[in-house]
Amino acid sequence: MDKCDRRVRAYKNGKTLEECKELAESLNPNFKEHIEKNEKLLWTEILEQVDHDELIYKLTLKYLRRDGYDIGNWKRPHVQKFNHWFT
Repeated sequence: MDKCDRRVRAYKNGKTLEECKELAESLNPNFKEHIEKNEKLLWTEILEQVDHDELIYKLTLKYLRRDGYDIGNWKRPHVQKFNHWFT
């Protein structure tokens, strides 16, 4: 049985998974800067910046969470600095 090689499968706009990861990583410094200046970044703003590419959008949120940001939830659809209530 043939298997799909995830490293070469084309996603939106013909990008591979690795290219999508690199693009998401390259966008995060601008998003972090926006969060620092405005205290939050709406999910819709991220979606517009990534040209409605769902994979890059999800990777961007994943990397922001990895870097210590609160990515929100369906009731609070924005990213902000993580508040430590217990410190």
